[in-house]
Amino acid sequence: MLAALGVGALAYAHVETKLFTTRRVTVPVLPAGARDVRVLHVSDLHLVPTQRRKIAWIRSLAELEPDLVVDTGDNMAHVDALEPLLGALEPLLAVPGVFVMGSNDYYAPRPKNPARYLLPDARVPAQSEPRELPAADLATAMTAAGWLDLTNRRDVLEVAGLRLDLVGVDDPHLDRDVFPGTAAVSAGDPAADGALRVGVTHAPYRRVLDAMHADGSDVVIAGHTHGGQLCVPGFGALVTNCDLDRRRAKGLHGWPGARPDERGGETSSWLHVSAGAGTSPYAPFRFACRPEATLLTLTSR
Repeated sequence: MLAALGVGALAYAHVETKLFTTRRVTVPVLPAGARDVRVLHVSDLHLVPTQRRKIAWIRSLAELEPDLVVDTGDNMAHVDALEPLLGALEPLLAVPGVFVMGSNDYYAPRPKNPARYLLPDARVPAQSEPRELPAADLATAMTAAGWLDLTNRRDVLEVAGLRLDLVGVDDPHLDRDVFPGTAAVSAGDPAADGALRVGVTHAPYRRVLDAMHADGSDVVIAGHTHGGQLCVPGFGALVTNCDLDRRRAKGLHGWPGARPDERGGETSSWLHVSAGAGTSPYAPFRFACRPEATLLTLTSR
């Protein structure tokens, strides 16, 4: 009986990788009277060229009519994924967007022992030279479409009448993050008084979240965790694949403490972590953690 249950659970966990869903989350972060801003957060697509269902689903996300797209990396999982990825993103590239890269934009995934994720630091030294992915070509295509590259840099964007002061870092999981200098893009600009400060990172390591909170980010947007990928109903994620606590493996929370709406908006930034939409091709399983994109509605406090 136990063997049959195990086989059934494993079969379902493979099926769940194709049960794409869109979560909707409201973030009360704008000044009173401001119009709502719709932000589509996509992350961890881990696309391989044969995933036609995933490609169609990604294209359909444009029907949500977001004002802004935030892509937090790990888009590719195959050396030939760039062309199908750009085809999947094509409708979204017509919308204002920002992005950072993840490890699986730079390097193709490799078979690994899944038990390593239970270690305090799941990163292991490479036993062979990693196979590079066309991250530079992806960044070129995204920026050519008008998306802003936030790799270890700041920028400013106006969306739906709202000024965004943006800061991003390269993938902390690869220790490529270099937090930009504290001199804000908008320093000395009176228009910055009403700006929303947004931090973007692939992996939500505590050092990066702390830096973004100290920098004044109202909202921090991240991916990488896959929401735990294999979760226990009633308990949640077992791991986050970084030093973020399991409680915040996915969804909307506060950082570093309670949610801002519970503490008067003075002690915490909002933190949204996406469970992502893919998996490594060498571990094509999800359990109690469906692949997702999130439509964040930024609204008045």
